[in-house]
Amino acid sequence: MSRHLHVFMNTVRNNCGENGSIHYGITLLLLLFIAVTGLACSLGEKQDTADVMGDYPITPVDLRAVKLTDQFWLPIVQRIQEKTIPYALEKCRTEGRFDNFLIAGGQMEGDVKGQMPFDDTDVYKIIEGASMSLISAPNHELEGQLDNIIEIIGKGQEADGYLTTWRTIDPKKPPASWVSVNEGRRWESLEASHELYNAGHLYEAAYAHYKATGKKNFLGIAYRNADLIAKTFGDDEGQIAAVPGHQIIETGLIKLYYASGKEEYLRLARYFLDNRGNAEHHKLNDNYLSAAYSQDHLPVIEQDEVMGHAVRAMYMYAAMTDISVLMNDEAYGKAVDNLWQNMVGRKIYLTGGIGARHEGEAFGGNYELPNLTAYNETCAAIGSVYWNHRLHCKTGLVQYLDVMERTLYNGLLAGLSLDGTHFFYPNPLESDGKYAFNQGAHTRKDWFDCSCCPTNLIRFIPSVAGLLYSKSSDTLYVNLYASSEARVPLENTTLEIRQKTRYPWNGTVNIYVSSTNDVPAVLKLRIPSWVRNEVLPGNLYVYLKENADLPVVRINGEAMDPSVRNGYLILERNWKEDEINLEFPMAVRKIVADPEVVENSGKIALEYGPLVYAFEQVDQKEDLDRLRITPEESFSSSMESELLGGVVTLSNESAKAVPYYSWSNRGIGKMKVWIPVNKDNRR
Repeated sequence: MSRHLHVFMNTVRNNCGENGSIHYGITLLLLLFIAVTGLACSLGEKQDTADVMGDYPITPVDLRAVKLTDQFWLPIVQRIQEKTIPYALEKCRTEGRFDNFLIAGGQMEGDVKGQMPFDDTDVYKIIEGASMSLISAPNHELEGQLDNIIEIIGKGQEADGYLTTWRTIDPKKPPASWVSVNEGRRWESLEASHELYNAGHLYEAAYAHYKATGKKNFLGIAYRNADLIAKTFGDDEGQIAAVPGHQIIETGLIKLYYASGKEEYLRLARYFLDNRGNAEHHKLNDNYLSAAYSQDHLPVIEQDEVMGHAVRAMYMYAAMTDISVLMNDEAYGKAVDNLWQNMVGRKIYLTGGIGARHEGEAFGGNYELPNLTAYNETCAAIGSVYWNHRLHCKTGLVQYLDVMERTLYNGLLAGLSLDGTHFFYPNPLESDGKYAFNQGAHTRKDWFDCSCCPTNLIRFIPSVAGLLYSKSSDTLYVNLYASSEARVPLENTTLEIRQKTRYPWNGTVNIYVSSTNDVPAVLKLRIPSWVRNEVLPGNLYVYLKENADLPVVRINGEAMDPSVRNGYLILERNWKEDEINLEFPMAVRKIVADPEVVENSGKIALEYGPLVYAFEQVDQKEDLDRLRITPEESFSSSMESELLGGVVTLSNESAKAVPYYSWSNRGIGKMKVWIPVNKDNRR
């Protein structure tokens, strides 16, 4: 920390210069409660198989036993259900996503519709997100709508299980000019065809739908496709030795393995991973950076720097984590650890965003973290949450939850507008109002030709409650703070837990716990990193000044020592009708970056609780470019219930900041997260 402060203060001194019938009824999606995540560590029971030597020691609580009541997250989930899903389905209808399945199945005539070879996945992701809602809130009308869509998807599947509509419709006319075709054969251009990527999202959605409804109509489609791919790829005679261009089939295959107990799926997932970057298996791109774009530059166990397309990377690292656990593979585990350390120590934004470059939607070099031109794709943030959640399920370490929380509240949530129908693809930390950073727009757009981010938000956000609690045999982990209720079976008892809080606006959390049996159980309450005076694991960012205030902890009204071990407050007792009161010290915090992040040299960012703040021109008295902050000046916090859906703002007599996730909901304008320091402490 001293290095940050020393260099920072020197800088201050020296510089201070996506079918109508389908759409009908979808608006009934307003459900009060939400459901289980699609994360690998919550995949459920599986058959014993010889290849599996381990499993995740920590699992998320079954969300059929959880009810979300939170004033922050529940309205966002309802926004997805009421606004975003119907909106996206209408986009899928008008842009021909459904028609493509019907054309491929000979039910309609026409050419392929849409712009991208992965347009099929928009439909899959919407099904996945909608299915999750059915787990805790059964809705027969909604189930019927999904069955209609699944029937349409089935019509597009070829007899042997193949399912990628653009190639079935006309294999020599891909929807994107950058997909190279020769004879129009299947799999001939895996680096760009997205045939295996399409399969991955198919499997993820089919698994979620099966878990939600118990129906196997969609799962059957997925199995037929996976069986074809398992016969097609491999090193036996007549098989294709290749790896996917865009990862995600690996985690999808692992979910099908969990659903079926079929080892073949697990082995294929590992096959695709084991042979990435293997020059003896397939020809690698002669250009190292081009190979690194799809993480095909080195064998995965030799990779120790996060490189290339950030979304592909996150999906691959998540699958590697699965393999490290399920197959007890130390080399995979070590590689995952090295990659994570590199990301959090040198290549992550303050908001949890990842992927610095528009070129290739990629990570940049170490400490390459520009603000105005930052990419930080929304899909990458979602992928990071998937990966970090797995890592927590593997280790129980709090550091992964710290990254997950920061990403959730900032770099991920920013991708969705307050009206639920406008989106960010990239998420920069600065805007000059002129640079069209958002796929040709200066602010949020209502859709994209490449609509992966809106539908990925639909896929992910209904699963947020699945991140709140985890458990092992005798321990309940409280990972995130949000008003909710859960019934959690442990090995020797069942705990009932209820949270009541206004987090992130307020640091007060009241937790009520009772047990069915008179036996001890462990409760691990995560103490957020910002309470522990740690911005992120590592020293890429630090607080300019530590907050000396400690959290206040009371059990049944009695104050107790708030000692924290490895980031947790650990409580073990026979839980009866106990009340735990937590008071996390909320304060406006100033943050500085490692001096290696040259663009942030001599600059300060503000934070309040888990929220990063942004200064928008609309809130300032003067030109934002003239705004300076002194290390000593104070900001007050105030809840403004009529602003941006109700937010806490930070302000003083000269400046005002709003939560980063809420920016660009009031039109085009300048924005900055990092503000230069003021020369000679004068404004």
